[in-house]
Amino acid sequence: MAIENLSQLNEMHIDVLKEIGNIGAGNAATSLSQMLNREVDMVTPVVRILDISEADRALGGPETPVVAILVELGGDIGGIMMFVIEQDFTQSLLEALLGESKANCTELTEMEYSALSEIGNIMIGSYAASIAALSNLEIKISVPAVTVDMAGALLTVPAAEMGAVSDKIIFIEDDFLSASKTISANMMLIPDIASLNKLMNSLGIQL
Repeated sequence: MAIENLSQLNEMHIDVLKEIGNIGAGNAATSLSQMLNREVDMVTPVVRILDISEADRALGGPETPVVAILVELGGDIGGIMMFVIEQDFTQSLLEALLGESKANCTELTEMEYSALSEIGNIMIGSYAASIAALSNLEIKISVPAVTVDMAGALLTVPAAEMGAVSDKIIFIEDDFLSASKTISANMMLIPDIASLNKLMNSLGIQL
């Protein structure tokens, strides 16, 4: 029987998504280490199925200022992915990449937007590559769109774009450790239902 919405995912499906999250987070930690030029370790990701309307709580509350990098998925898997990071971490990344003394997330320059777009490309690509490697499916990602806003406002984008398909998201909560500091980052995956069924079938998971 095919999955008709994300709320039908069972424990086996969640375990598969956790494995994808683990591999993706491992790849992302390696990429972060290279970007920051220092060792970055990962904590085992937490994978949850959340209502889009409730996801802002998982990001610290609707008024939490965050930076979101969103891509559309193409190829064998359709949907959207959104990488969300705290503004403090965003500033650290920009300072490390661009050699700036203090980046201002509310007044990003064109170069800073470009750098964040590339960061999103690398980080989201880490997760997309893990899905493709496990499933042997081809996954393409669009040019990333960067937005700086409060968590509640940012979530109106996936709600509007995918609301007709699903009112839930796959929320992958990551913590990375660098220089004794914990870095929180979150990946949101909203596949269309046909793609989710295709993914589970390709992984040999009984629906």
